[in-house]
Amino acid sequence: MLNNIGLPGLLLIAVVVLVLFGRGKISGLMGEVGKGITAFKKGVDDGKKELEDTAADDAKDVTPAEEKDKA
Repeated sequence: MLNNIGLPGLLLIAVVVLVLFGRGKISGLMGEVGKGITAFKKGVDDGKKELEDTAADDAKDVTPAEEKDKA
C-alpha cells in the first residue's frame, strides 16, 4: 500500500498535516525531534568511549589474577 505513494501524495500529506497542526506546532515538534536525535548520538558516543576506555584499562593491567587477589 505504501509503495504507491509518490511525490504528489507526499506533498498532499504534508499540506494536510500543516493545515491541521499549524506551522508553529510542527516547528516546535521538529525542534524536539532534533534535540532527541542529538542526545541519542551523544549517548552512543559516550557509550563507545566508555567501552574503549574500559578495554584500554584492561589491556594496560598485566598483573596476574593470583597477585591481584593478594593485594
